[in-house]
Amino acid sequence: MTKKYDTPLLDELEKGPFPSFVTEIKKAAAKNAMAADELGQLEKSFRDKVTYWKHGGIVGVRGYGGGVIGRYSQLADQFPGVAHFHTVRVNQPSGLFYNSETIRFICDLWDKYGSGLTNFHGSTGDMVLLGTVTDNLEPLATILSLNGFDLGGSGSAMRTPSCCLGPARCEWAMIDTLDITYDLTQEFQDELHRPQFPYKFKIKTVGCPVDCNASIARADLSIIGTWKGPIAIDQDKVKDYAKKGMNIQEEIVNFCPGKCITWDGNNLTINNSDCLHCMHCITKLAGALKPTPPFGATLLIGAKAPFVIGATLSWVIVPFMEMKPPYQEIKDLIRNMWDWWNEYGKNRERIGELIIRRGMREFLEVCGLEPTPEMVREPRNDPFWFWTEEDLEKKPWEEYLK
Repeated sequence: MTKKYDTPLLDELEKGPFPSFVTEIKKAAAKNAMAADELGQLEKSFRDKVTYWKHGGIVGVRGYGGGVIGRYSQLADQFPGVAHFHTVRVNQPSGLFYNSETIRFICDLWDKYGSGLTNFHGSTGDMVLLGTVTDNLEPLATILSLNGFDLGGSGSAMRTPSCCLGPARCEWAMIDTLDITYDLTQEFQDELHRPQFPYKFKIKTVGCPVDCNASIARADLSIIGTWKGPIAIDQDKVKDYAKKGMNIQEEIVNFCPGKCITWDGNNLTINNSDCLHCMHCITKLAGALKPTPPFGATLLIGAKAPFVIGATLSWVIVPFMEMKPPYQEIKDLIRNMWDWWNEYGKNRERIGELIIRRGMREFLEVCGLEPTPEMVREPRNDPFWFWTEEDLEKKPWEEYLK
């Protein structure tokens, strides 16, 4: 297929040392009319400084309330190939493991039923297939299903759970992120495929506090692997790092947020009771330091990008939970969260925003969680304290002040 449109503005994005999405669209446009018209409309958008996409509409796959994001062009007469340009989200395998045969299958399928443009992967984790027409949605979903794939989440639903590589590739994984993600995906199929919440809910699981999946910044519920035992120290390997030029005092001790590490030039000592489990020392002194059992997970709530109240990082709600199949404890906790959120959440209000609006105390009571110091986000900013009737039944208010 010959070049259909001149794209001088988009051509500028191919210059420089970095890979360009424009180059990839041009490759698809060489054999796909839909991708070619997408390129033409994008050039016009850059030139006019106006987006010509309109979103929404009733479009999807029978039996699913999500997984398809409807998109239409306002310039269908000028760019007929993108009159419909729907996005399809496909549930990714845990840890993003594929073989080459699977990748070829997905790409060949999308060349046939869509624009050939893909995003591996979206910020939620799904395989994102960009650009198809309404009539192709049903046959596409059928073929995906027959080959072991399913649609991902979209809209006001639980989004597709995602995780890091976990124990498959990482020496620091303290929980089986792959199994947890798969199990939760299977458990909450209805919540994933049939939007029923005030807004989206994301679950991201990582094997250790390094948080390679950035769950603490992106997930409504962060599941972060952690440990309870002392950090094992191989003093010979620590000395070897020092001999090779590492300044243990500057690079390890001074950077410890818990101020729990000391170094006398010969031995490294860790006061484990003051350790904040940030993993800085363990990652810098790889092989010399190692977490020890028992292993489990810290659960955090409330991360999100800006929308109603701006971006937030998640904060602790369960300092330590054992993560063993069938994971019933965390499943029950998630359902309690959802029941409360469905009852009180406003339209397009994330669960973290609801907690900020109604208070952490109410959230903890609904979830049956006891307050702990790890849950404190910031110091109190008012002088008042409120007791419930249940509190006063346990002991008089004067006792709480002692």
